Amino acid sequence: MMELKNKRVLVVGLGKSGLAAAMFLRDRGARVTVSDTRSAQALAKDIPALLEAGIMVESGGHGLLTFRRQDLIVVSPGVPLTTPEVAQAIRNGLPVIGELELASRFLEGKTVAITGSNGKTTTTTLTGKIFADAGRQTLVGGNIGLPVIELIAESTPESWDVLEVSSFQLETIAEFKPHIAAVLNLTPDHLDRHGSFAQYAAAKARITENQGPEDYLVLNAEDVATQKIAGKTKAQIYWFSGRRQIKQGAFVHGESVFFTEKEGGKPEPILPVVEIGLKGAHNIENVLAAVTMARLAGISAESIRRSVASFHAVEHRLEFVRTLDGVDYFNDSKATNVDATIKAVESFPGGVHLILGGKDKDSDYTQLAGLLRERVKTVYTIGSAAEKIEHQLAGVVKIVSAKTIAVALSDASQAAVAGDVVLLAPACSSFDQFENYEHRGRVFRELVLGLKE
Repeated sequence: MMELKNKRVLVVGLGKSGLAAAMFLRDRGARVTVSDTRSAQALAKDIPALLEAGIMVESGGHGLLTFRRQDLIVVSPGVPLTTPEVAQAIRNGLPVIGELELASRFLEGKTVAITGSNGKTTTTTLTGKIFADAGRQTLVGGNIGLPVIELIAESTPESWDVLEVSSFQLETIAEFKPHIAAVLNLTPDHLDRHGSFAQYAAAKARITENQGPEDYLVLNAEDVATQKIAGKTKAQIYWFSGRRQIKQGAFVHGESVFFTEKEGGKPEPILPVVEIGLKGAHNIENVLAAVTMARLAGISAESIRRSVASFHAVEHRLEFVRTLDGVDYFNDSKATNVDATIKAVESFPGGVHLILGGKDKDSDYTQLAGLLRERVKTVYTIGSAAEKIEHQLAGVVKIVSAKTIAVALSDASQAAVAGDVVLLAPACSSFDQFENYEHRGRVFRELVLGLKE
């Protein structure tokens, strides 16, 4: 554990994790300052509680002197390390870590950490359910919504801390060391933040940099970029594949999921594929990853089978909303990159009315072209990325410039016929028109539920 009493600590960024970190640090006796580029008016709901706790608040920008006067700097995931004041602090040799790293110094028990470009939340939620159903003391948090630091109060030496971790969080680790780590897949994402796919992949690979031979790393045997991480670890490697039998890990063979504990061992049946209540091949991969992690933790095949069979889609992840006049409506607001949208569209044989757009992340939407020709009737564009999407997909499929979700849904519901699907899978972040992807998904769902026959 870190000694925090009377230490001068600066928390940069007052998002959910930044606020939680500031309060935790204050409770541990640190002299805390928070700094955010947003105005005092924008932070109005948080400032009173911070000031009451004795925490100094700097709003409307970062002061260089504020950064120099600290013993430790904790940056929120949304704050890039290239932020001039943060970069200067790093050059000056000041310790700069993130909330994940800070929390990991105080968490007890064993950590399961899950990352990847897509499927993190579904896999983390399912893994947490499997562990809890098996009677393990299980805490679930991280990028999934609950800051890791808020798990500390309930953690014990017997805990299993199941964490969703993002590339932003992994950028700022130092000693973070999960007992079981999983990288589900790697496709271009957040290039506006990381600059290149290579740098993004390198950030993801940090999940295993502190693991040792007593730890486990679970990787996707069908994902080339993910496979490369195998050469960067000291942990024991286990694989998962939805396409072929593998020597050590989970796989689909015939109509069932199997797990092989060690190379040369006999494959152990886990459950029939038909019992997986999630749409799409990508969700079968998510289940395989969860199965592997659960078996590595010693959870029985029968217990895993019961948990998987009773698990249904997570909110905003290919979430079925309703059927109206024979048209199915699905909310996949969490599809915030092109690959996630591809996986969502692949879950349906055709007749898709697809709502695309939001805030661009330097994505290449031409990758959607072939699939759109095969399965999508019309694309409805929304948000600030609409013009770029329309330009890159011109001539591929019918495109309607809808501007907003409300207009897109109205147009799609009028155009769709029985047997069609209206799908929100935007391939973009939500921050141009919404607070976050959850807000976007809730708005879509409410609009769908408000449609009349």
